[in-house]
Amino acid sequence: MGGSLGNSAWPMGNLGRALPLPPPPPSSAPAARVCPPCSVCVGIWSERPRPGRQAGSPRAPEIQPPPSPPAAAPSQTNDYMQPEEDWDRDLLLDPAWEKQQRKTFTAWCNSHLRKAGTQIENIEEDFRDGLKLMLLLEVISGERLAKPERGKMRVHKISNVNKALDFIASKGVKLVSIGAEEIVDGNVKMTLGMIWTIILRFAIQDISVEETSAKEGLLLWCQRKTAPYKNVNIQNFHISWKDGLGFCALIHRHRPELIDYGKLRKDDPLTNLNTAFDVAEKYLDIPKMLDAEDIVGTARPDEKAIMTYVSSFYHAFSGAQKAETAANRICKVLAVNQENEQLMEDYEKLASDLLEWIRRTIPWLENRLPENTMHAMQQKLEDFRDYRRLHKPPKVQEKCQLEINFNTLQTKLRLSNRPAFMPSEGRMVSDINNAWGCLEQAEKGYEEWLLNEIRRLERLDHLAEKFRQKASIHEAWTDGKEAMLRQKDYETATLSEIKALLKKHEAFESDLAAHQDRVEQIAAIAQELNELDYYDSPSVNSRCQKICDQWDNLGALTQKRREALERTEKLLETIDQLYLEYAKRAAPFNNWMEGAMEDLQDTFIVHTIEEIQGLTTAHEQFKATLPDADKERLAILGIHNEVSKIVQTYHVNMAGTNPYTTITPQEINGKWDHVRQLVPRRDQALTEEHARQQHNERLRKQFGAQANVIGPWIQTKMEEIGRISIEMHGTLEDQLSHLRQYEKSIVNYKPKIDQLEGDHQLIQEALIFDNKHTNYTMEHIRVGWEQLLTTIARTINEVENQILTRDAKGISQEQMNEFRASFNHFDRDHSGTLGPEEFKACLISLGYDIGNDPQKKTGMMDTDDFRACLISMGYNMGEAEFARIMSIVDPNRLGVVTFQAFIDFMSRETADTDTADQVMASFKILAGDKNYITVDELRRELPPDQAEYCIARMAPYTGPDAVPGALDYMSFSTALYGESDL
Repeated sequence: MGGSLGNSAWPMGNLGRALPLPPPPPSSAPAARVCPPCSVCVGIWSERPRPGRQAGSPRAPEIQPPPSPPAAAPSQTNDYMQPEEDWDRDLLLDPAWEKQQRKTFTAWCNSHLRKAGTQIENIEEDFRDGLKLMLLLEVISGERLAKPERGKMRVHKISNVNKALDFIASKGVKLVSIGAEEIVDGNVKMTLGMIWTIILRFAIQDISVEETSAKEGLLLWCQRKTAPYKNVNIQNFHISWKDGLGFCALIHRHRPELIDYGKLRKDDPLTNLNTAFDVAEKYLDIPKMLDAEDIVGTARPDEKAIMTYVSSFYHAFSGAQKAETAANRICKVLAVNQENEQLMEDYEKLASDLLEWIRRTIPWLENRLPENTMHAMQQKLEDFRDYRRLHKPPKVQEKCQLEINFNTLQTKLRLSNRPAFMPSEGRMVSDINNAWGCLEQAEKGYEEWLLNEIRRLERLDHLAEKFRQKASIHEAWTDGKEAMLRQKDYETATLSEIKALLKKHEAFESDLAAHQDRVEQIAAIAQELNELDYYDSPSVNSRCQKICDQWDNLGALTQKRREALERTEKLLETIDQLYLEYAKRAAPFNNWMEGAMEDLQDTFIVHTIEEIQGLTTAHEQFKATLPDADKERLAILGIHNEVSKIVQTYHVNMAGTNPYTTITPQEINGKWDHVRQLVPRRDQALTEEHARQQHNERLRKQFGAQANVIGPWIQTKMEEIGRISIEMHGTLEDQLSHLRQYEKSIVNYKPKIDQLEGDHQLIQEALIFDNKHTNYTMEHIRVGWEQLLTTIARTINEVENQILTRDAKGISQEQMNEFRASFNHFDRDHSGTLGPEEFKACLISLGYDIGNDPQKKTGMMDTDDFRACLISMGYNMGEAEFARIMSIVDPNRLGVVTFQAFIDFMSRETADTDTADQVMASFKILAGDKNYITVDELRRELPPDQAEYCIARMAPYTGPDAVPGALDYMSFSTALYGESDL
């Protein structure tokens, strides 16, 4: 500070100003000294021996009355008191100033002496023996002075006063013109000057605001504290305080509950002053050093008295500010702890809910109980689609948010110097990822099973229908055959009839052999239905067994009838060759027509347009054979017409039927007409199926076109996000803004994903199982989309955590750019990660000496490597210290240290963060330097919620100085930082 308070002097006649001693003259002879020229006074200084000192000891200058004021010299800018205005000269010897100083200084001295159990009544009388003066200095300095003289003689008193003055001088204060004789003699002005010098040194000198001098600092403090109040304009320490509003404003600013400032009036200074003095004395422990009537009745109140009184306010409120600062620090620490605890509770609940949903969903997906009908399986497929569209996406978001919350919580814990969060057993992020992997595995297996079951049921329905159709045709053919074979008509037949019966039986055997293939087909279909676990297999097996038994019986009956006919063949003559030829040609043709009708009515199932084209080609080839078949039909009918012509010509007595066959021309014509009718139906069915396959092909192409666009788009976005996360374009906030824009564009792309889902649903509803137009499946797109959403969210979270780390650790943008530039330089494959050698080179480029030992190629450092790295950088690694560091960088005890953990550790070691010792020191301030704190003190100094938080968690204090209700804030502070249990 410019002119030090120790240079203060007390010029003759000025009871309100202290002027610094000017530099001594160059001559060594005693000479007159001039105080810094101002408009107040000009003093001539001389030196004379102070009574009580030995010869040759330093002499103190004494004030001599000035004969006449000399010309003013340039003022010193370092003077503690600046020159006053010219109009102050008339007030220099104003008795009102002396009265104010006497009362103010007496009250100030008593405010300190009462701590020693005494006080003074008359300031110039009670300090004459030097005893109370020495006691006052001991109280305000906290130091012990030399042992005082207890004698009553003048020399004893002068000795005591000199001891006090020597102590003042030892504090760097140069006492000018104040000698022990004047104090012992009761010189009022010298006594007041000495007290003012003490006040300056011990009450005002240490006041400093923004590197100003004591007076200027105190004035600036008053101006700032009273700035918001109307009618208050503090410009000095005299007339600015006459209306009393300045004192009231200072009290109201710090203790608004003590004064209703709105009710004060500027035109009532006595009330204002008395209110301020009474409140300060009653509630702030500031003695009443001034009289309201003296201040109001004086044109210019004494500056020293006002400064002394105002400094008492400064010291009273500065202690409150320290307590407020301590409370704020504790509030900050507790708020961080409460927020972290809430984040931990939220994580536990979200993880528990997600794991419970996975636990309930996996058994549903693992249920492989098949359904018997296509409708039931399609309903299961629809339920699965609802799960994929409606139920799973929110859970994907919850899982992503859970990981983000976990990472954010760990970052906040590291930044606030707290131990890492360890979730409950079974609720780690890795546990959730494992459960999620099981869910997706079950989901994949369930979808494959559903599609396979639908294919199986479709195949079963087709085979069952084919079985029923062939069985019905066979049963219709065999109807009456057993009765026919059991007839005994050959016993009464004529020879010609016998021959006819024999021929007829031969034709029947031919027909029977032709039906052998159908029976074998029926048995094969039944066998396939059994192998495919058809739900109605018992009825199929029963019907198939009945057909096979009947077929065996027909074979036996056929053989038996042949044997009977052959026995009677010798009895029979010829048979009409025309009937025989008719029968032989009609039977194969009839079988051909039945086979054609069966083929034309046969159901078909195809999955590609090539398959339907193959069926269409086969059908066209069949239609090409119809003209030849029609010629054969006409030929057979011609044989029958020839027989009829012969019968009509020769009047042969026939029974009206062909004895060799039951196939009549009407039946042939009827079946032929039926075949002709079935051909256009078959054409229509093939055309419709062709159209359906074309529609399916369009669905494939439509899905393929979108998938071939969306798939590469997702891959491109993944690569762009990766580049953004490693490039250094702008600040972290710029990168975060860029990433949020990418996130918005990705979210806006969701309708195209939904449109592709709709196309995929149409494909599944059309039972399309493959697509040659794209290599992307809907599962690929879904997985890629979910990975894209997770990647952008995780990347944004990483940048946000980098911002948190940068802001909390005080890392500049240039440092962040330097870290990123080094990382990118060695990330030559742009993968976003560094190999071991790249990682080592990156650390060396940042100034870390890793050593020449080869690094394991894992991209991380194991325990021994990390210890060697720390030792090479100057850390003294004992076992306990290394265990502490490993608990910080490897909280999960995996035995490895990632690059991010290493950087977090280094920034944490160099950052200035709250510690347990700082919190304990803050609690000690609130407790008034006690080793414990009470409930009332916590509730008085802290906000209600945080006070109750401390009360609920602090253990009782058990020290030797404990009192009822005492709480241990030391163990509580260490528990906040994980150094003990809370």
